[in-house]
Amino acid sequence: MEAATVNGDEFVEVLATLSNPHRLRVVAALSQQRNYVSRLARELGISRALLQVHLRKLEAVGLVESQLELSEDGKAMKFYEVLDFAVALTPETIAEAVQTLTK
Repeated sequence: MEAATVNGDEFVEVLATLSNPHRLRVVAALSQQRNYVSRLARELGISRALLQVHLRKLEAVGLVESQLELSEDGKAMKFYEVLDFAVALTPETIAEAVQTLTK
């Protein structure tokens, strides 16, 4: 995602999603390595249920993606990784985004 290619509504959604400290921590952790939910929850010190809420929001706006994999013992594990993105927050990008707001 690049700020120059998003419309105003998408821009607002991305900024709103990133405005949560837990989500910033998730993005930071996943920028180091892809991880599965249980391990990531332990590393961040939050419940799996809360982490899954944040991961769904990050995935909905296209900042992370998930992949279901089977472990050696046959257990399904959902791995997440951060996608490359850039959000330029400047007066100019805001002015450009405002032109396409529908909400």
